[in-house]
Amino acid sequence: MVELCIRHRTTYRYHRPVMLGRHRLMLRPRESRDLRLISIQITVSPEAEVSWAHDVFGNAVATASFPTWADALTIESTSELDLRSPTDPVFDVAKQAVRYPFRYSDAEWTDLGALAWPQYVDRAGRLREWARRFVAGRRTDTLALLYDLSRGVSSWISYQSREAEGTQSPVETLDRGWGSCRDFAVLFAEAARCLGFGARIVSGYLYIPERGAQDAAGPDDGSTHAWAEVYVPGAGWITFDPTNRSVGGANLIPVAVARHVGQIMPVTGSFVGMTDAFAAMDVDVSVTPRR
Repeated sequence: MVELCIRHRTTYRYHRPVMLGRHRLMLRPRESRDLRLISIQITVSPEAEVSWAHDVFGNAVATASFPTWADALTIESTSELDLRSPTDPVFDVAKQAVRYPFRYSDAEWTDLGALAWPQYVDRAGRLREWARRFVAGRRTDTLALLYDLSRGVSSWISYQSREAEGTQSPVETLDRGWGSCRDFAVLFAEAARCLGFGARIVSGYLYIPERGAQDAAGPDDGSTHAWAEVYVPGAGWITFDPTNRSVGGANLIPVAVARHVGQIMPVTGSFVGMTDAFAAMDVDVSVTPRR
């Protein structure tokens, strides 16, 4: 078990005062048997009315409403938690799913729904063809296939931190040969879906003990992290972080899960003002041992 403190600050600056619209905040770590949330505090400046709800995926979502004009906006969250994910997880895969291909039960298909369908258009079938390269034979080991697919993403694609908003489509990532952690996660999840698996995207934070305090894969880019989970009968949702070639949730702190990466942005919102009012946005994240 490791005790962690996560500080996540997002700052927007404007050239002149603007009327801030409602902002949607996904900053509360997602509790589970492997993650115990001790405390969380969210501070917003200027002062806002904050309400909480859960979305369709069970993620905790805060909504901030602002009564005044402002030339800057700061949203800061501080979370303390215990992380208990094993470093070498063992997955108890159901007998009927040990070998690929297998068939989900009717109930699983219904519940997985859109999570088992590709979310990006690929009329030429390039992604499906790429994913099929990792299938070793007519009856291959399911976990080995998923491990190879995850490692295949990082073998084909070079990691590159990217501050621009949005995510590349899987085919764009294959064409360019580089991407950020969210591009890696989307490519892996979509490839898994092309093979018939249910998959979802996860956003959160990464703690790297050997570097003391770190918050994202790759260089010190001060951002959040993204990975994916695949549903396998018996084992349930299995975590894959293709950016770091890891399996299981050790050192990963999930905040939100969803069908599409656009549904789990940490902070989203709007403002009303002149077209040139926006000046800059800064994000600062730290994940450190709790003292």
